[in-house]
Amino acid sequence: MIATAYAPRRVPRSRFVPVRGLRYHVNLWGDPSRVTRERPLLVWTHGWMDVGASLQFVVDAMRAERAIAAPDWRGFGRTAVPPTDSYWFADYAGDLDALLDALSPDAPVDLAGHSMGGNVVMGYASARPQRIRRLVNMEGFGLPDAKPEQAPDRLRQWLDELKTPQRFKPYASVADVAARLVKNNPRLSIERALWLAEHWSERRDDGQWHILGDPAHKRVNPMIYRKDEVLAGWQRIAAPTLWIEGDETDPDRWWGHRYPRSEFDARIALVPQLTRVRLADCGHMMHFDQPQALAAALEQFLDAA
Repeated sequence: MIATAYAPRRVPRSRFVPVRGLRYHVNLWGDPSRVTRERPLLVWTHGWMDVGASLQFVVDAMRAERAIAAPDWRGFGRTAVPPTDSYWFADYAGDLDALLDALSPDAPVDLAGHSMGGNVVMGYASARPQRIRRLVNMEGFGLPDAKPEQAPDRLRQWLDELKTPQRFKPYASVADVAARLVKNNPRLSIERALWLAEHWSERRDDGQWHILGDPAHKRVNPMIYRKDEVLAGWQRIAAPTLWIEGDETDPDRWWGHRYPRSEFDARIALVPQLTRVRLADCGHMMHFDQPQALAAALEQFLDAA
């Protein structure tokens, strides 16, 4: 039996927004006229090598329809690739600020971020507390603390990588892209993978399917991660904040002894008004692994009095 692609229950609309000289793509669900102070626009920001459309399974699992916007970060999905050879976290925050000015200029939003997006929204919330009603961080753990003496080597690595062409492997068919997604995450059904593949990739003139991501994202950032600066911001977050993680996520496999789980727990404990949720039978890509459970956790937190 040949698998067919997943059929969305709530089909998104596309909108392109001018953001800092780029044509930004935003996926939109729900009726914006139904936004209220108690149920504002929910803005979802995706992680590295993901796209805004990946929220689809969670949107379909939500009990009530709400207005949701999920942009593609610069250099991902259908958002334009900037004239750059590397990417900076400050640019994501700048893009987010401009997007909120366009999407919700007169009212705070509920802001959620997954992985890289989770790190971005935490920093943004510390700088623009008045723009956020409630904040959700889905496994945006941050990074191991870097020491000042690491800075010269990091800069040298970045300089070397600038001279090294970056590329992503192309695929012969959209089915091959879907198969790769399933290989990366065995919990993902082939039906959902086939739907995702057409949002993660596109067929180009060479007849092959290319990932919708700028390969320059693979280059290291030349700026080292300064934990104390990040935590100074986290402690200033004013919005009630929800931390969501999967019970099978193992941060040690990413960083090992450089960033033990105990250190993260100490960091996240500094966030005021923090609620924590752990999803069962779930890894890092929680919006694929457990969309129903994630939708329930989001609605419970966002709709609480």
